[in-house]
Amino acid sequence: MAQKPLLHDRFGRTIQYLRVSVTDRCDLRCTYCIPEHFKGFEEPDHWLSADEMERLVGVFAQLGVSRLRLTGGEPLTRKGLPDLAGRLAALPGVEDLSLSTNATRLASHARTLKDAGVSRLNVSLDSLRPERMAAITGRDCLDDVLAGLMAAKEEGFAPIKLNMVAMAGVNDDEIDDMVAFCLQHGFVLRLIETMPMGETGRHAGFLDLQPVKARLRDRFGLVDGVLPGGGPARYMMSPDGQFSIGFITPISQHFCDTCNRVRLSVDGVLYLCLGQDESFDFKPLLRSGASDDDLAAAILSAIDLKPLRHEFREAPEKVVRIMAKTGG
Repeated sequence: MAQKPLLHDRFGRTIQYLRVSVTDRCDLRCTYCIPEHFKGFEEPDHWLSADEMERLVGVFAQLGVSRLRLTGGEPLTRKGLPDLAGRLAALPGVEDLSLSTNATRLASHARTLKDAGVSRLNVSLDSLRPERMAAITGRDCLDDVLAGLMAAKEEGFAPIKLNMVAMAGVNDDEIDDMVAFCLQHGFVLRLIETMPMGETGRHAGFLDLQPVKARLRDRFGLVDGVLPGGGPARYMMSPDGQFSIGFITPISQHFCDTCNRVRLSVDGVLYLCLGQDESFDFKPLLRSGASDDDLAAAILSAIDLKPLRHEFREAPEKVVRIMAKTGG
C-alpha cells in the first residue's frame, strides 16, 4: 500500500484537519460571536456550491487531510447539509467527519446526519438556565438545544462534546452544574476561553481557565487524559474514565506549536489562523477551469502562508472579522 501523503507547513507542523464552513449565517446571535444587528453576511451566490466544496475537499484529502469538521455559522441552516455530509464522508482519504452545531435544529436532523457518515458532534451550550441562555444567544432556545442533544444521544453519536464558552460574570458560576449535566448524560465537557475576534469577542468577559482547571482537578480528582478528535483541547478525566473535560485556552496557554488545522470559509477563502489575516481565495480557481493539479499546487502555496502563532494577547484588536466569517 502506498504511503499516505502528509501536508506540512513551513514550521514542520502536519496539517491533517480541515474545518469547512457551509454558511456564515446563524439562527442565534451569541454575544461573543455575531453582533446583534450584524448584516454583513455573504450572499448565497458567493457561497461555494456543494460540488465545489466536494471537489476542493477531495484535493485536500489527496494531500493528506483526513479529518473534516462541518461548521458555520450554524451548519444546519444550510439546505441539503446531510447530502453534502454524505458526499464528503465518502471521499477517499477522509477518515473522520464531525459537525459543530448549536443544536437548535438537531432533533430533526440527527438521524439523517448519522446515516450520512457524521460520527461526532460538538454542541454549543453556554448555560442550563433558560433566561441566561436567551440573554447569551438572543433567543429562547434552551429547550430546542436540549431536545437536539437527547436526539443525538439516542442516535448513538459518540462522543458528544459540549462546548461552553466560559465568561467571567456571565456564566462562570455554572461550570460545576455543567460538569454534573455531562456526568449524568455521558457527554464530554469542553471549556473555552473567549477570543478577541471582532468587537463582540473583545468584550465578552475573558476568563482565564487555568485556575478553573486546577480547581476542578482537585474537586473531582481528575487526571490527565486524551480524547480522539485532533483538535486543540487539553483533556483531563475521572480516574474511572467515565468523564472527560477539555480546556481550549488560546489566551492563557496557546497551542500554536501543535496546530494541525486550517479553515475554509463558505465563500472559498482558506484562513490559515484564527488570529492572523493570512488567507487564500480558492473560489476564482474553482470557477475559472483550474485542474485538480492546479488546486493542489494552490493548497501547497496556501499552507506556506500559515503563521507560527496568533497574537490574541499581544494584539487583541488585530482581527476585525467575526468568528462566523472565518468558520467556527
